[in-house]
Amino acid sequence: MATTTPSVVEICAAAKRASRTLAQLDSDTRNAALLAMADALEARIDEILEANARDMEAGRDAELHSSLLDRLLLTPERIAGIARDTRRIVALPDPVGETIDGHRMYNGLDLRRVRVPLGVVAVVYEARPNVTIDCTALCLKSGNAIVLRGSSTAAHSNGVLASIASDAASSAGLPEGSVSLVAGGGRDELRELAQQEGLVDLIIPRGGEGLKATLKEHAKVPVIYAASGNCHVYVDETADLDDAVAITINAKVQRPSVCNAVETLVVHSGIAPAFLPRALHELRESGVELRVDERTRALAGELASSLNDATEEDWATEYHALILAVKMVDSAEEAIEHVNRYTSGHSDAVVTGSAEVARAFTAAVDTACVYVNASTRFTDGGEFGMGAEIGNSTQKLHARGPIGLRELCTYKYVVEGSGQVRL
Repeated sequence: MATTTPSVVEICAAAKRASRTLAQLDSDTRNAALLAMADALEARIDEILEANARDMEAGRDAELHSSLLDRLLLTPERIAGIARDTRRIVALPDPVGETIDGHRMYNGLDLRRVRVPLGVVAVVYEARPNVTIDCTALCLKSGNAIVLRGSSTAAHSNGVLASIASDAASSAGLPEGSVSLVAGGGRDELRELAQQEGLVDLIIPRGGEGLKATLKEHAKVPVIYAASGNCHVYVDETADLDDAVAITINAKVQRPSVCNAVETLVVHSGIAPAFLPRALHELRESGVELRVDERTRALAGELASSLNDATEEDWATEYHALILAVKMVDSAEEAIEHVNRYTSGHSDAVVTGSAEVARAFTAAVDTACVYVNASTRFTDGGEFGMGAEIGNSTQKLHARGPIGLRELCTYKYVVEGSGQVRL
């Protein structure tokens, strides 16, 4: 007898039922599920790689951009890394039940603000199968049920990984519905998922502007947007040249397809004659296409004729590729103004030897993660000690920056008395 695929409503209803049990489970039980997931990833690696190979073949046939193919790809090393991150999450403190603050009131009542799970978290993502495990581990650790909705691009990979996560959860004693995958990559399922008021407590999208636009139009449940990364590096006139070059190269080249890679380099005119010829040469040697303003071109020497003119669109573009826009400014204030005009609010950096400039930049730049003398590539839940992340929020309410365990919780007030009544 053929089995019937559950509807979006049925999946979300089961997740809501599971969430009530998950919120009350002890930390050891939830940790056991994560350890079982990590073990299963390693035990079923051939199955995962076979499924991913099918997705990669389909992606190449569909002529997906190289940056998307890089995100889609799973290798033995990447799978080992996902398992390792899952075990790191196990080792993190359990946020559920944590007392945030509290005090005794004038009338003798003891008031505590206590961290509790959100309930049901839906994660919508495109072409990144590692998200299936990263997000599941974070949600289960923080006592939440998770509903996953990946894209058709990674359908085979996501199917295997979600099955591994669900089996691991069940084997550890977690309730049915703790981990669910919404089949199908169409917009109809997305719209229906986004309208599950009372069943889904939060949606976190990880994808492009089209995905965001669809949710903004249709969502009836709260959304935290893991938004785009139009990131900047500003090289101040007081910067150490070696540091400035190394940070620029790392922020652009180390992994250009991710959201914390730099897209625009802003350079103070006072350091430009010494910095730009060296930096532009090393960027070109690394395969970076450069789109520059006229003042930058004038200092590019023999490279000048091979550089492209930067347009207004370039300042606002997240390339996800080995492309970098370069602009020259005459002051830190001008740099800050440019960054604030075009940043997506993800990650921006200043390279400087001036404490005053560092303070001004960190205070004035409106971004989730601001760096002084370091690469933007560190914006990552794992790097921040969170084990992994659901995404990077560029919003300002509830969560900003990497979304980890505590960001997947809300809180309740627990008030204990000894018979007090209000007069």
